[in-house]
Amino acid sequence: MAWDSAGLLWESEHGPSGGDEINIIEKGKNYGWGVISMGLQNGIIERSHEGMEQPIVYFTPTIAPSGIGFYTGSKYPAWKNNLFVAALAGQQLRRLEISGRKVIHQEVVFEQFGRVRAVTTGPDGLLYVLLQNPTGSGTGLGLAASTPGMVIRLVPASQK
Repeated sequence: MAWDSAGLLWESEHGPSGGDEINIIEKGKNYGWGVISMGLQNGIIERSHEGMEQPIVYFTPTIAPSGIGFYTGSKYPAWKNNLFVAALAGQQLRRLEISGRKVIHQEVVFEQFGRVRAVTTGPDGLLYVLLQNPTGSGTGLGLAASTPGMVIRLVPASQK
């Protein structure tokens, strides 16, 4: 979960089989859990239903969103207040440009370096990303809790 500059609470969730979602959570709203889905799940046949909220954005096929965070630093001015989504299945970091309550553009910042578990803005204004090494990375290990990982720092090209 992450708060934006307007005070809205954003969250990510795994869909049943695809249909991963990004939502804005608000008191008294019904997000359709168990009734509607953008993914595939036995017994759920509706994608929308009166009185239930639609996701801000959804991902099919799955990217398995993990941590999310808004960029609040000043090292990447064009990314200020963009939402970053860590993805396990997609092994990617996604950047979503937000305008109010809408995603107006998205891009994959990087992919295939391992499962991306979390992203945050550091006190130095840089983005820090937690990666978990993938199977076949030469370690011979699968993706278990004990699989090695690393924290990486994204540095703008002009600061190298």
